[in-house]
Parts: sequence; C-alpha cells; structure tokens
Amino acid sequence: MKISYKELGLVNTRKMFEMAMKGGYAIPAYNFNNLEQLQAIVLGCAESDSPFILQVSSGARKYTNDILLQHLARGAVEMLRSLNSPVRFALHLDHGDSFELCKSCIDSGFSSVMIDGSHHPFEKNIELTRKVVEYAHAHDVTVEGELGVLAGIEDEVSSAVSHYTRPEEVEEFVKKTGVDSLAISIGTSHGATKFTPAQCTRTPDGVLVPPPLRFDILKEVERRIPGFPIVLHGASSVLPQYVAMINQHGGKLDDAVGIPVPQLRDAARSAVCKVNIDSDGRLVITGVIRKVFAEKPAEFDPRKYLGPARDELKTMIIDKNRNVLGSAGRAKEIFG
Repeated sequence: MKISYKELGLVNTRKMFEMAMKGGYAIPAYNFNNLEQLQAIVLGCAESDSPFILQVSSGARKYTNDILLQHLARGAVEMLRSLNSPVRFALHLDHGDSFELCKSCIDSGFSSVMIDGSHHPFEKNIELTRKVVEYAHAHDVTVEGELGVLAGIEDEVSSAVSHYTRPEEVEEFVKKTGVDSLAISIGTSHGATKFTPAQCTRTPDGVLVPPPLRFDILKEVERRIPGFPIVLHGASSVLPQYVAMINQHGGKLDDAVGIPVPQLRDAARSAVCKVNIDSDGRLVITGVIRKVFAEKPAEFDPRKYLGPARDELKTMIIDKNRNVLGSAGRAKEIFG
C-alpha cells in the first residue's frame, strides 16, 4: 500500500538544508537499526532542540521490515509531539543503489532518498540519478546524489579504495540530474577503521592521527556550485573512549581511527549541511553492552544492557549536535 511521508508527519530535507546553509551548521543524519537507537536519536535531538535525519540503509530496512518501519517513524513523530518538541525529521534512504529501491521507499513513506550511482560511469550515474529525481520530485521527495567513491565497509556498501570527487564534474551533474544535495568524497570513509596505520602519523603517546580531509576539493566544489547543499558520508569520529571500552571488555578493534572533531566542525561551517553518523552509534551501543556483560555476567534481561546503551547513545547524540555539528537549538527557527 502506497503512503505519503506527509501522512506520517515527516518532512523532506529542503527547508533544513536551506537554513543550515544560512546558519553555518550541519544537519545530523543518524543511522538506526533497532528500537533503542531510535529512542536515543529522538530523545537526544528533542533534548538538544536539533533537527535531524533518520537514516536507513537498504540492509536496515530489510532487518526492520518496511511496514514496521512506517509505524516506527510515525511513532517517533508522535513521541516528539508528546514532548511538546518543535523538532521534526526526515526519513532518508542511505545509499540506495537502484531506481526500484528508491521508488519502493518513496511509495512506503520515505521523505528523502539517496541514489548512489557513484560506482557507474559518469553518464550512467547522471541517467540513473535523473530517473530517481523525476519520480521523487513528483511526490515532493528530496534526492541526494553522489560523485566520488568512499573506501571502507558499512552495511551493504563497500569499496577497497576511495576516488575523490572531481570538482569539474559537479556543475554538469547537478544541472542534468536536478538533485537536491550532493555527497562528495574528500577523504572520509565508511566503517570504524577509516584509515590504515600506514596512512596515519603517531603522536608520542601512540595515538594515530589521520591525514587531513581534502578541503581544497570541498572549496572548489563550493566555488563551482555556490549555495548548493553538500553531504559528508563516513564522518564518524570513531570516538576513542568507546573503542577502548570495547577492547577492554573482550573486543578487538585495533587501529580503529575516525575523522577528527575539529575537521568535522570546519566542514559543518561550510557548504556541508548534512553529516552522516553511523559507526559512532554502533561503537557506543557495543561498548556499553560489552561492559555490562563483563561486569554482570549473570545478566540476561535485555532491558538491563540495551537500556544503558540507549542512554549512552543519547548522550553522544546531544554532544554531536551541540559541539560538533552546531545543530542544537535550531529546530525552532526551521519548524517554528
């Protein structure tokens, strides 16, 4: 059964991106797979008065069930209303790889979709993206395209190497496709191990420092398509305290390293108005669950380990909104 996102109480990303561009901040796009993650995202963004994008990969949609997902989104809308919060959100497909998948999501209540044709030749990417845009815009759904390829593995998205976005392609791509936002590759990557130790330098106390993002590419993209919304994927910081928590309690995440917070702050002040965060949420959840299992091996009530994990994730989300992306306190100016 087809349903419009407006019937679910959702919004698309157009107004959010417009205001983020004017205000010099970025909208957080949080991936989720289960109820506890959803609760943390909703409560964290309500408490920090931050607009947000609820992001679902193809794999997460299958895991959750597309019908149940509709009701989870509607429930999140009602939860925000019950809190008297002005916060509203978009439901977004992350890394859609086909027209059929994007259409299915639009027809089932998504308010925004990403069509990732970056693995295709340039002209094929344009053709596929334009086809999605035409269908989406007929339903007032916003579309994110991608130029450039991020390395790493996350869910069903993987690439052994990255290919930086070529700024000379962005004008033609945006003009011919009609996309609403554009994901670019400037050195971020998917997963918890975003850089190999060989790519990093080490501080005297052994901390790995990744190479800087290619802000020169970002600036050239901004120059060529001024005022156009840019998206940063693979932008988790891979928070070291949670990597340490995982490793301390039986995990093995050697050499996990992410994007430094100061670089994310700089990106959020630029044309980057959407920043994707997935791995950090996974690390928080896993770290806390491992800690509970190690300290209370007799515990078998899921609420006793999923609950603390949810609460810690909410704390992380509030910090991201306030101190990294600058989106905290912005909901009222967007939604009234």
